[in-house]
Amino acid sequence: MSTRTHSDDTPATGFARGFASLESEVEVAELPVTGELPEWLSGELLRNGPAKFEAGRRRFRHWFDGQAMLHRFAIADGRVAYRNRFLDSPALRSARDGRIRYAEFATDPCRSLFARLFTRFRRSEPSANACVNVVPNGDDTYAALTEIPMAVDFDPHTLETIGISGYDDSIGGNVTTAHPHQAPRTGDLVNYVLRFSRQSEYRIYRQRPDGRTRELLASVPTDQPGYLHSFAITEDHVVLVEFPFVVNPLAFLLSGKPFIENYRWRPELGTRFIVIGLDDGSVRSVRTEEAFFAFHHINSYVDGGELVVDVCAYPDSGVVDSFYLDRLRSGARMPVPAPMRYRVDLDAGTARSHRLAEEPLELPGISYGHRNGRPYRCAYGVGMRGHDGRDFLDQLVKIDVEDGRSSTWYEGGCYPGEPVFVPAPEAEAEDDGAVLSVVLDSAAGRSFMLALDGRSFTEIARAEVPHAIPFGFHGQFSSR
Repeated sequence: MSTRTHSDDTPATGFARGFASLESEVEVAELPVTGELPEWLSGELLRNGPAKFEAGRRRFRHWFDGQAMLHRFAIADGRVAYRNRFLDSPALRSARDGRIRYAEFATDPCRSLFARLFTRFRRSEPSANACVNVVPNGDDTYAALTEIPMAVDFDPHTLETIGISGYDDSIGGNVTTAHPHQAPRTGDLVNYVLRFSRQSEYRIYRQRPDGRTRELLASVPTDQPGYLHSFAITEDHVVLVEFPFVVNPLAFLLSGKPFIENYRWRPELGTRFIVIGLDDGSVRSVRTEEAFFAFHHINSYVDGGELVVDVCAYPDSGVVDSFYLDRLRSGARMPVPAPMRYRVDLDAGTARSHRLAEEPLELPGISYGHRNGRPYRCAYGVGMRGHDGRDFLDQLVKIDVEDGRSSTWYEGGCYPGEPVFVPAPEAEAEDDGAVLSVVLDSAAGRSFMLALDGRSFTEIARAEVPHAIPFGFHGQFSSR
């Protein structure tokens, strides 16, 4: 096992440690486990997130810019093995050489206007810093994803990078989401790409689970493309929510600013719900005067004549700026995410909203295989115990979306990541299973994998990692 190291210029107390670089790659055959994991829990929890925030003397500016690291918790017979590994990419190799050669979310290489124009119109090697999510391929490999339309394949057991995978089609596009969905009825992978042009388009597509060819489902024109980090799906629809955080594509060429800094908050535009039929590609939309922003959808389904769309909402796009690393490390106050439900009546062209629960909620999860795109009651996520944004995301939350009741897990000085719900093999209820999360213990200076009972939301076990794991984004559990 290698010795861990963190960057020396980041505070080693409080949640700031979650934004410190982790340089070492380790393998531990068996982590110390406190408590008892369920006998039926067997498989691999795979996590993705940024773990390197410097390139020599230069620093990446935003949480989303850090270089991708994969983490694997292998669970069997009550034991847990751990391994971590950087995703091998041109951007990582450049950072290790002390250079930032590739544009990230909010960090750009220093280039002249001529160089920016030249780079824009030539074929160049992609950054491949896929630090956001992981999804299974159909051939016993996984793919790491980011918001660029590409995927980086890796071995889920060794975490070894295999390489960038392409598509056998001409759909193209400039921006996508790292949150593809499985169509509830067919199992097809569904996502969209945004193509910037004089008349930009959201291109929604489906992809067979065992194929590399995408089938275009619909193209939706947009004069001012929005930043859409995720979307929703029902049994019969794809739902894009176009928040008024928009861009003029020409700005990417002329402004000299990093990607996200070209977007502008335009609340006067309101919010547009774009609904695409999964069977026929039909497009309908409803625009509401209510302006809000969200990174993540919780779930969506049809209820009578209305479309239900649940999101983790913010009043505006200021949350994007709150994730600049200098602000995070200084302990600046955070915007507070609210679990909100929007009921969209496509026939009447109206949308109304209400809050699902008083507890803040972000990085949401549900019993995905059974409830995604369908009516549900249980949502899991991370929240803020103080409700005022003075601390980072410091508790796990379970909410009943029907009656608003909440349960929480909290331990002082601990900061949990996205919860992943794993249903029991013969689940008798929607919440019959285990909830897994990777938690930073700031006082101990290390992290642990936490397991909660899905029903009672109480701790059943934890497995301690020998180092602190930087705060990540998303992951999946693969059963054996």
